[in-house]
Amino acid sequence: MPHLSRLTSLALAIALLGGAPVLHADQAPITPPPAADQKAAPLPLDELRTFAEVMDRIKAAYVEPVTDKELLENAIKGMLSNLDPHSAYLDPKAFAELQESTSGEFGGLGIEVGTEDGFIKVVSPIDDTPASKAGIHPGDLIVKIDGKPTKGQSMMEAVEKMRGKAGSKIVLTLVREGGKPFDVELTRAVIKVASVRSQMIDPGYGYIRVTQFQVNTGEEVGKALNKLRKENGKKLSGLILDLRNNPGGVLQSAVEVADHFLKKGLIVYTKGRLPNSELRFSADPLDASEGVPLVVLINGGSASASEIVAGALQDHKRGIVMGTDSFGKGSVQTVLPLNNDRALKLTTALYFTPNGRSIQAQGIVPDVEVARAKLTRESDDPSLKEADLQGHLGNGNGGADRPSQAAPGKPARPQDDDYQLSQALNLLKGLNVTRAD
Repeated sequence: MPHLSRLTSLALAIALLGGAPVLHADQAPITPPPAADQKAAPLPLDELRTFAEVMDRIKAAYVEPVTDKELLENAIKGMLSNLDPHSAYLDPKAFAELQESTSGEFGGLGIEVGTEDGFIKVVSPIDDTPASKAGIHPGDLIVKIDGKPTKGQSMMEAVEKMRGKAGSKIVLTLVREGGKPFDVELTRAVIKVASVRSQMIDPGYGYIRVTQFQVNTGEEVGKALNKLRKENGKKLSGLILDLRNNPGGVLQSAVEVADHFLKKGLIVYTKGRLPNSELRFSADPLDASEGVPLVVLINGGSASASEIVAGALQDHKRGIVMGTDSFGKGSVQTVLPLNNDRALKLTTALYFTPNGRSIQAQGIVPDVEVARAKLTRESDDPSLKEADLQGHLGNGNGGADRPSQAAPGKPARPQDDDYQLSQALNLLKGLNVTRAD
């Protein structure tokens, strides 16, 4: 995509992190504010004196010895954590884990988290990980980790406790929808996340599932579209893009994915205090999807980069957005490397959909609301048909008899147990019927 090669280094440094620090873009320093701006407001000397006095009192009177380094690092963490839920100070270990996660492989539970009312909240479990297999749901509150309360812990502290050696066990105490706390025991694993999966779910109808927006996700979606086209042997009749429980990721990948479905127009733009944090991303004329009818699935676990894609396709009326309201994270984080292998993950801008919508704390509202539900299928009654009756008349047009018989076993399909997905497929089929008419 030619326009992506012209992005500034800042664009490559921006990541949209849906709650948890698991993805980031290539690090590149952001230009600091001009010196004149820094001199505009003098340093608050009274507060600095208070800070120094507090440090001295803690060192002198705290029940256990504490070093200047510990106090200063805690002060920096507090400085970042009180800005917003997504800004954070990354020590060398946390920074290294953030870098590793871009490749789609990291150790832990496979759970994306944010904060709410001082508790750690599940944004979404990642597919095929210990968290998803244990039945953890988006919106669950993690109130304890191995019996220790999480109230007041920073997101980074909680993430560090949940990470660990593969094979080791951990107990999370969860609260779901205001109910009673319950424990879930999980076994940590090496999390290898394939960000894109695809398959034909019905003749002529394709399905692409994006679990995260990693560095190569845009390229992988392009490959998935080609694969589905080849499997179908011709242009698809319809396509479902599943962004449910996708916590976000790299901004550039979100732009690339949206660009696969658009021929022209704005995809997303960002606004921040610094001039080079104001970026605009537009589609190129190529349309890898060939204009196929599209349904985009979202839910409360769809955050950040997922909302960029859904919002762009919705604003351009390129597809029908179905499901439930998305998470509502409309801020942009930039990873700023510091000395000694440390970094800041700092909120530097807000993003806006092509029509100028900010979804911060609001989310994307689907065009067609479909709540999650459980599908139970009833088998047909084994009743007789006309063709089973002795001496029945034949079909006057020469058609073969169709007596009752046991239905042959059919292979399981994703839509068989997924109500939202089945509704998306039905909508696509209905669109094709009306267009044919």
